[in-house]
Amino acid sequence: MIENQKIRPAQVIGPLGEPLTLDTLPPPNTTRWVVRRKAEVVAAVNGGLLTVDEACERYSLSLEEFAGWQRSIDRSGMAGLRVTRIQHYRDLYERQQRF
Repeated sequence: MIENQKIRPAQVIGPLGEPLTLDTLPPPNTTRWVVRRKAEVVAAVNGGLLTVDEACERYSLSLEEFAGWQRSIDRSGMAGLRVTRIQHYRDLYERQQRF
């Protein structure tokens, strides 16, 4: 029975080094997704504060959209989440993969 229970941390370290809890995450009705908010949600999932399914449900995200955020952070850090520069970072990543 105990092995089926999920143990979650009370807080995780956010993208800027601050502690994140369920209360300090962006509100579920967030519509304006700035870089910091996207990175906080990804950090919460990576740290085990939320599951991917919970994050997608809480923020009305598709799995593909959330996975895109994770990929962008893995490839280019928080700067990769900037919508205005997304094509630049994709091109840069593709060029790096060729060499």
